[in-house]
Amino acid sequence: MSSFVNLCAPELGCGLSPDVAQAVLAQRRSGALGAHATPNAAAIRRLDVERDRGTAERPAFVRDAEKIIHLPAYNRLAGKTQVFSLRANDDITRRGLHVQLVSRVARDIGLSLGLNLDLIEAIALGHDIGHTPFGHAGERFLNDVFHERTGRWFFHNVQSVRVLDVLYGRNLTLQTLDGVICHNGECERQVFETSGLTSFSEFDKIVGGCWATGEGAIGHLRPMTLEGCVVRISDIIAYVGKDRQDAIASGVVGEDAFDDGLGSAYNTWALGAFIGDVVQHSFGRNRIEMSEAAFAELARAKRENYEKIYNASELSGELSGSFAELFARVYERMLADLKAGDESSPVFRHHIVDVERQLAHYGRVYDWESDLDLTVVDYISSMTDDYFVALCESLFPESAVVFRRRGYFC
Repeated sequence: MSSFVNLCAPELGCGLSPDVAQAVLAQRRSGALGAHATPNAAAIRRLDVERDRGTAERPAFVRDAEKIIHLPAYNRLAGKTQVFSLRANDDITRRGLHVQLVSRVARDIGLSLGLNLDLIEAIALGHDIGHTPFGHAGERFLNDVFHERTGRWFFHNVQSVRVLDVLYGRNLTLQTLDGVICHNGECERQVFETSGLTSFSEFDKIVGGCWATGEGAIGHLRPMTLEGCVVRISDIIAYVGKDRQDAIASGVVGEDAFDDGLGSAYNTWALGAFIGDVVQHSFGRNRIEMSEAAFAELARAKRENYEKIYNASELSGELSGSFAELFARVYERMLADLKAGDESSPVFRHHIVDVERQLAHYGRVYDWESDLDLTVVDYISSMTDDYFVALCESLFPESAVVFRRRGYFC
């Protein structure tokens, strides 16, 4: 039970009811998976190869989590914006920490519900691995130029699946990839029910639909497992309070800026209140659910974050146009280099060569020539913030004044 009181939701944060608390303790003592958990034996892979089969010490979804954290793309998450860009502050959350926070929240919920914690961890650690530099602003800038050129849509959850399934060819399970594409932390729901997905053929159609129609397909995604449902709600729980802490620490807002009256302490309150509420209303059920009060508060807090934090961030304001132009210029330059076959270009030296080397270990190749626009998207979305800045300064020296004028290197 939290010692903090949320002025907007004073009835929340009281902990589990005695009967659910006892049931949770009994579930934990048993050490067994609950009736609605995903067993390791249910894991589905594209390729049935010996090296990826589960063993006693490394079950199927443990292998997925380990495959993910050893990818170069995972390592780069530490250098990508979560919310605040252009700030040389090591205490501000980067995307690498965010995915760990999501994993922690989801594991807390999953342990209480008797779900498969290894699957939860794999989905959580992989869910943002295809994210752009500069957070959702960077995602928007890249989508704009990609959509204008091709009519297709870029969303980081779809790119995350591409990174795991295609670019690095790690033969992850369907359950993990499905959880990654369905995470959609921008869309809160009170109830999450599973989709019934059972095959890669169905999944590939879903992925294709996301590239073709964007939000039209993404907005209707539902995970095939309860573990995926837990990660989806945990994504929002993990960032809604943490982003407020970062905003206050950065001086974007003050401690008294939020209607709930909690300031930085909202993160502590939210973790306790929302995790407890999800467990209380989901235990023993075949769906993940929040109470009406908790759902209303989560949606309210997120709206307030948009009003006072996200819409006030650097790349949503006066710098938006400058960065959108830089994304477009980098895109066009790399596309021209690919068309010219200029192997001295960074897109070859820093991207294609690396991906081809990674895939060679698995007897696969990077078919970068068949879709040059998508290859450019692969490259730009893989960049860290600092790499993007350095590349722009190298290609377009006049851009340096934009970054330094804003104190990026202070």
